[in-house]
Parts: sequence; C-alpha cells; structure tokens
Amino acid sequence: MTMKRLLVLSLGCWLLAGCAPKIGSLERIAVVPRPSSVAAGEGEFRLEPCTPLYFRAADSLSCAAAAFDELAHALFGASLPVMQGDSLRAGTVGLLRVDSLREDAYCLTVEPDRVMIAAGGDRGAFYAVQTLRQLISATCFSKKAIGGATGGVSIPAVRIDDAPTMPYRGLMLDVARHFFTVEEVKRTLDLMALHKLNVFHWHLTDDQGWRIEIRKYPKLTEIGSVRRRTLIGHDPGGEYDETCRYDETPHGGYYTQAEIREVVDYAARRCITVIPEVEFPGHAVAALASYPWLGCTGEQYEVRQTWDIDDRVFCVGRDSTFDFIEGVLDEVLELFPSPLIHIGGDECPDKMWACCPHCRERMRREGLTSERQLQGYATTRVERYLAARGRRLMGWDELLDGGVSPTAVVMSWRGSEGGIRAARRGNPVVMAPTTHCYLDYYQTADTTSEPLAWGGCLPLEQVYALDPYEGLNARERANVLGVQANLWTEYIADFAQAQYMLLPRLAAVAERGWCPAGNDYADFRRRLRHLTGYYDALGYRRASHGTED
Repeated sequence: MTMKRLLVLSLGCWLLAGCAPKIGSLERIAVVPRPSSVAAGEGEFRLEPCTPLYFRAADSLSCAAAAFDELAHALFGASLPVMQGDSLRAGTVGLLRVDSLREDAYCLTVEPDRVMIAAGGDRGAFYAVQTLRQLISATCFSKKAIGGATGGVSIPAVRIDDAPTMPYRGLMLDVARHFFTVEEVKRTLDLMALHKLNVFHWHLTDDQGWRIEIRKYPKLTEIGSVRRRTLIGHDPGGEYDETCRYDETPHGGYYTQAEIREVVDYAARRCITVIPEVEFPGHAVAALASYPWLGCTGEQYEVRQTWDIDDRVFCVGRDSTFDFIEGVLDEVLELFPSPLIHIGGDECPDKMWACCPHCRERMRREGLTSERQLQGYATTRVERYLAARGRRLMGWDELLDGGVSPTAVVMSWRGSEGGIRAARRGNPVVMAPTTHCYLDYYQTADTTSEPLAWGGCLPLEQVYALDPYEGLNARERANVLGVQANLWTEYIADFAQAQYMLLPRLAAVAERGWCPAGNDYADFRRRLRHLTGYYDALGYRRASHGTED
C-alpha cells in the first residue's frame, strides 16, 4: 500500500472514529502560533530512538528532514533510522508531499501507531516539525536532558490542519547600534523557526555603525564599523547634554562576506528569507565618516555616538553618490538572494540638501520644487537599479512622503496610517507599527523594574491586539503581505537583554501574522504558558510579564 493511500486511510479512520476534543488532551495540545484546526484524539504515540523515519526522496523535503534530525538529536543524541519508499508500517513517522496542499500548508496526524506529516512542500513540512516539537514535553529539551530521552517520549494523539494566513511574518534585528555575533544571530534564527516566522530583516547600517563587508569600499568596515564611545544613560526624547552618560569603550564589529553567506544559508535551512537593510539616503553618518565625499559638505565626521536623527545624510546631487550605493548593492545582491532589498528611507532630514549647490542643481535639472522631492528622486533611481536586476525595493513608510512607485514595498512603522495609505494606493505593505510591534519599548508601566529601554510601554496584551487589516476593505487587505516585530538596539547592549525584550512578545506577533482573524487573548495566554517552558528549556532569557497565572 502506498504512503498516499495510507494517509487517506488513516485520515478516513480518524474521522469515522470521531474527534471530539477532550479537555485533558487539549490542555496538552498548546501550540503557538494557533493552528487553523486542532482535533484531539485518544491515546498517544511513543517516539523512540529506533522509530523509523519514512520519506520519498523525490519529495525533496530536505529542510523538514533536517529539522526532524535536529529534533531527534536533541531528544536521543542520535538520528532516527531513515527509510525511503512508498510503504509505511506501524510504529513509524512519515513525511509526505501532497500536491493538493499549499506549499506552506501541512496536516499533522498523530495516532497511537504512527505519525504522519503531509505537506504541500518543504516549508509546510518544516512547520509541521515545529508543531510536533511543541507537542513534546519541554523538559525533554532542557540542557540537562539533551540526548537523554533514550526511553522515548510521548506525543498526544491529534490531527492538526494548518497553514499561515500571511506570507510575510518577520523579525527585524538592528545590529548597527549594537553588534551581535554570528552565533547570536543564528540563535535568533532558531527562535524565529520555533515561532514559524519566515523573514529575518537584518538592519546592517546606520549612523552608529556599518556592519557588512563591502570589498569595493573597505573603509566602511575599517572606519565605519567602530564608534569611539556609546551613550548609555539618557532620557529618550530629552536633550543630549552634559547629563548624558557614556561608555567610553569603543564599540565595533562587522560581518565578513563569508559570515553573511553562512547566516543566509543557515536561515534558508529554517525556511527563513534574509532581507538586508542598507540605509539610503538617511542614517548615513557611519558611511560619511568612512568616505567624506559622500556628504554635501565633504567634512570629516565621526561615527555617531548618540541616537537622535542626524542632519548629515548622503548628497543626492552628486552622481558619485549613486555610483557608491550601486557599488554597495552590487555586492549585497551577490550575498542575499532575497527578492526584496530594504533601503531604509526613514528619518531623512533635507536640511543639508537645501544648502547644497549640487542638490539645488539636481532639483533644477529634474524639475523638482522641494527638497523633500529629492528623496523620491533618489528612491526611484535606486528602485530602477534593483528592478533591472530582478529585485524589488522595500523601505519604511517615509517613502510615501517623497513619492514612490506603486511597486515599492512599504513597511509601516509610524502607526498603521502609512500602511493604510500605501495599501489603498496599491503598494504591497508590511505592518510593523510602533503601537504594537516595537519590542524595544518597555514591557510594563513600572519602568523602575525594567532594564533601560527606548521609552513607551508595550505590554504583551497590546502586542497581541495588533490588527494588520484595520481600516482596510477586502480589496485593500490583499495588499497587506504580513507583519513584523522590530527590535532596535540603542539600549540593548547584549544578547541576553535582546532575548528578554523579544520574549514572550515575539510569540504574539508571530500569532497575529499566522492567524490574524480572531482575538482570543485568554486562550493565547494558556498556550503561551506551555511555550515559555520551551524558552526555559532551550536556555533563552525571557520576561514573565503576561505569562503569570
């Protein structure tokens, strides 16, 4: 009997037997993000070190197979025996591609005598393995227990049919303000995989540091990757004066191109696309400190040490500036296969342009009537460069202020208004508003008990209340690609604090991207308490806000 016929028979018997949820079973079946459909069954499957894993080589479910292998190593310290073919005996786990399912959809069936994962493609099968992980007791994954479950682990009988609603479910990590090592970035990708997030937005350049090796322009990392000191004591929104406190230790770091490729490959094996962000035309001081001719005045600057918006931006009146950014992007495109390339575009003052003869001449030649239109010109020029190479431009919602083509992808951060405006005019949109998605904000109103953060309060319940479709009709909603959590690191100096700010709020963003319809915060908290056990077992640092009984 073929695996596909076995699948049909297995699911048919399941439905005939009846799948009324049992309270005890559902308490154990606590998956985040919430699956589309869950039906608890009777009994459990015993996964043991000798349990065979069956799959067909032609199905090409390599990411899922690797994820299952990692799961087995964590539990048993070794791989499961692997068998290929169309037959599936009792006491086995099967991976099967099914053409009738979407590529990122899956059906996970756990019965007392077998586990079956049917998926439309590698992504769906990978997500099924992440769900299966959450059905196993978290204690089995603790550092003390790694590889020690030689007697096997139990998985409750269940059928889960599932697929994400939104194609874009992202996390942005700012490594420009504070640098994180390759291993810390990989740990972040592991965390994303657990939450079924599929886009890692890597903020690689800013005023305070340039973090990507560009061989054509070596000074970007020789000079631009290191700042002399770092602001550590400051009231966000207040003045930068003599009351500010600094860490006088130089802060630096960057990723070699070999390390970039290593991270991109690591992410791909977890079904995660890496989108690089190279800021243009604002947030440019690290680049200007490296190559002063990129600015309007040609002055020699230092890499910025404070966090406010800087007037010193790229000169868009000189063609040499565009030669530079295209030279940078030539190497970026070789490193990142992502169809989307993020150029920032936010918080770009036009003060220097107003005084620059080159920018004034650019305005005259292009028939522009305001300095703000220069940003639209610069963005459109870079967008044409990317389009000619088969890529698509992405940027923050300030792109709309200078004029942008309907093909640019807009990331809405100043609330949801920019995203609503972009969706209504036909632009693809990712919702990442400060009101729900800025995880560098305090988690409670009692800031005295929290590490220094950017300001504002964003508790777990407010993150979960995100409605990415708010204010949009059905036609406009089709332009919303998804949601994204943002972690800016001005006041996040190490990876332990980064984890604390992400967890558990990242789970709320992940769920709103996976299943934005419905809003059952009480049920989310029930399932989240189960997930926090995995955070603890896997050694992640987390906040307890919103997870207490």
